Amino acid sequence: MTFLALDVGNTRLKWAHYDTPVVGAKLLAQGAVFLENIDRLAEDEWRALPPPSRILGCIVAGDAIKRRLAEQMDLWDVAPVWVVSSPQEAGLSNGYDHPARLGADRWVAMIGAYHRLLARGSRKPCVVVMVGTAVTVEAIDASGKFLGGIILPGHGIMLRALESGTAGLHVPTGDVRDFPTNTSDALTSGGTFAIAGAVQRMVENVTRHCGETPECIMTGGAGWKMAPSLSVRFELVDNLIFDGLLEVAARRFAP
Repeated sequence: MTFLALDVGNTRLKWAHYDTPVVGAKLLAQGAVFLENIDRLAEDEWRALPPPSRILGCIVAGDAIKRRLAEQMDLWDVAPVWVVSSPQEAGLSNGYDHPARLGADRWVAMIGAYHRLLARGSRKPCVVVMVGTAVTVEAIDASGKFLGGIILPGHGIMLRALESGTAGLHVPTGDVRDFPTNTSDALTSGGTFAIAGAVQRMVENVTRHCGETPECIMTGGAGWKMAPSLSVRFELVDNLIFDGLLEVAARRFAP
């Protein structure tokens, strides 16, 4: 029983094909495409892929993207299952005011992070950071309750907002500097420090609320850019959403 995991973000679709829908499954193949190219998946990347028995994914893009994806998956006779945030799943409880309104990618990433800590025997609170088109910073207590989280723009959105709202501010991306002395570096450093500051503030909030310093796990396509600038200890994980999808799949598709 092979398993296809899908992570459909605002900019890219990432996929991973495993030999079975269980935690620790062998990765057979993986890839990523920008959303504008998903109409070629069936004839390109997925053409030689063995038909999966199960498909599970999380999607934050709109219904139009979901319909286009469904057309690409017609080459297999398997209907995809899309994760929707719920009050509780895989040992994690959802403290959102309206649990179903929590972004599925945020929920699945938290499930992955929570079980990553459990697997190494850690029963500590956790801060989960996803750095992509948008940035999310989530708080989980030691019992596995999602306490809440924040959303802020990613680097690209911040720069576009400044360019559109500030006359004459059209400059190339610069470097992160402690004391920027040109506009390019000032913009890049400002966005980076805004995200780093949000992470530090959430770590402080969780420490105060839970009485102990949380673990911090960071993921997302732009996570590596943030890594040198964080002022808190953290673990950088490439495919945290896939980890979460495997945890969910192991429970939903168990024989």
